[in-house]
Amino acid sequence: MTTLPRLACVAVLGLAACGWVGDAAAQQDPWPELANQVFNGRPLADGTDLLAIEMPGRAEDAAIVPLTVRATLPPGDARRVKAFTIVIDENPAPVTATFTIGPTAVVSSISTRVRVNSYTNVHAVAELSDDKLYVVKTYVKASGGCSAPAAKVADAAADRIGQMKFRQFAAAGAGPVSAPREAQIMVRHPNNSGLQRDQVTLLYIPAHFVDELSVWQGDALLFSMVGGISISEDPNFRFNFVPNGATAFRVEAKDTDGKLFRQEWPATGM
Repeated sequence: MTTLPRLACVAVLGLAACGWVGDAAAQQDPWPELANQVFNGRPLADGTDLLAIEMPGRAEDAAIVPLTVRATLPPGDARRVKAFTIVIDENPAPVTATFTIGPTAVVSSISTRVRVNSYTNVHAVAELSDDKLYVVKTYVKASGGCSAPAAKVADAAADRIGQMKFRQFAAAGAGPVSAPREAQIMVRHPNNSGLQRDQVTLLYIPAHFVDELSVWQGDALLFSMVGGISISEDPNFRFNFVPNGATAFRVEAKDTDGKLFRQEWPATGM
């Protein structure tokens, strides 16, 4: 699976600012070219029976749109997910994130919150253990998510950047300790997109976001993420996993300023 490309957005923004929106451009579907660039020309098969993407059809808040991608492999299918990639077609930087699953991990569902800049198709692409790519899509009505002002005051939160919370979910009656469980990692970070304005100076706030994150169960990697500006403020990721007997979880995150954040938690309730 390809790593997240740094797709340029300056030219797109410049054209929009000048009001250059022709009928042909409005009708042009960006996905074929995006798919070719992001996946290096590899074929993408219809993943309707293998993969699902869940988002609201109309977002209540374009800056924090819930998104879940999950594998829906039929019973008896021995394949596993190697990676998920999320592409928000009409966003200034369309590739939202690539989640690469650890070689011994079973992570078939990941949820997060994203920014959506305009009415758009959103594609989820999974690479399975057969080394083939499968794609599904959904349509979301939202606008302005990438330039929406931050919900929190940056100065007040600056000393808390990089703080993490980790939650484990093991519902009553969930079965043996080897049964799938869920967990959630939350990272305090403004995740500035570079398209937001300071509400006092009206100057653009420089892009500053978590671009890498890895989660381990003991010494075994559960998943790693390479992300972009479309991940919402205070990024959080909820995922399922199969316990491997480890006594701790470890998370490491890095942002575009090169700051590294690490924390560890006991594997309670496993």
